[in-house]
Amino acid sequence: MFDPILVPLDGSPYAESAVPQAAAISQAFNAKIMLLHILERDRVDPSTQVFDLLNWQIKKMEAKLYLERMSDRLQKSSLQTETIVLEGPVAESITKFAQSQDMKLVVLSSHGQNGLRKWGTSSITNKIILSAPTSVLIVRAPRIEEKPYRRILVPLDCSWRAENVLPIIALLARFHKSQIQIAHVVKTTELSRHLPPDQEDIDLSNRIVTRNRDEALHYLNQVQLHSSLADIDINTHLIISDNVTLALHELVEREQIDMVAFSAHGYSGNNQWPYGSVVNNFILYGKVPLLIVQDMPLKEEPSQVYMPVRDEPRQEYLPVRQQLLH
Repeated sequence: MFDPILVPLDGSPYAESAVPQAAAISQAFNAKIMLLHILERDRVDPSTQVFDLLNWQIKKMEAKLYLERMSDRLQKSSLQTETIVLEGPVAESITKFAQSQDMKLVVLSSHGQNGLRKWGTSSITNKIILSAPTSVLIVRAPRIEEKPYRRILVPLDCSWRAENVLPIIALLARFHKSQIQIAHVVKTTELSRHLPPDQEDIDLSNRIVTRNRDEALHYLNQVQLHSSLADIDINTHLIISDNVTLALHELVEREQIDMVAFSAHGYSGNNQWPYGSVVNNFILYGKVPLLIVQDMPLKEEPSQVYMPVRDEPRQEYLPVRQQLLH
């Protein structure tokens, strides 16, 4: 499902926070890790062209040696790797490479060589997240510990689309002996009104919440019977709140969650945007690794970029539910 895995690196310790997480995913899916470094040319004075060309070649050699050192570290753990150095605009080049090579997962650090900022992700990372035609794992920098995922939170909204993530997380949890925590938030009903609610409004709101809570409880019980979750430690949470995203963030902190996993879209997801509103909130404000399983097909072919020719045939990707039927 996640083979190959792309890990863009810019040479900074922050970006390298993604490497242990990529290794943990690679081990579970027996996937190749492709380490990518992008060299972006600066605008220079023509009079210094020869000198800059020499420095450029030096930079390319340094980038190759850097990736080889990172690759050697991964290969000591019996992981299959490949290194690639490309030239061009960073975010655009990573996105085009991911699409042209049919990457199944891009593992990104939230910040890179420009250091930490007050925003949840750097501008480069955010561009890749919004344009990469694949699933994405966002690692919050700096993240030093290399422990496997003990508790993985999977928020579900009763839709088949949101459940797209379950078979993937099941494989990851089974390999790392993780606990999967499945959560559903029942949102309290908002009634249009100009004056404070009267008793009839309150009773109506309570009836709707009770109905949705009962339906969600039945749904969570059914999800635990999902064939892909057999023999996995499952814990469920049914929460009633007027703020879905806040309730989920509080659950992450309270349960000491190590990863949050979403399908890119849920029940109300619109294909006009790459992610649903709750997923977007976690991209901006999440504090733990965030796995987003993309459920939308590719829209267009990228422009040509140079890449190494592969010897082995590439397996055709199928949506998660089709994979389960094969």
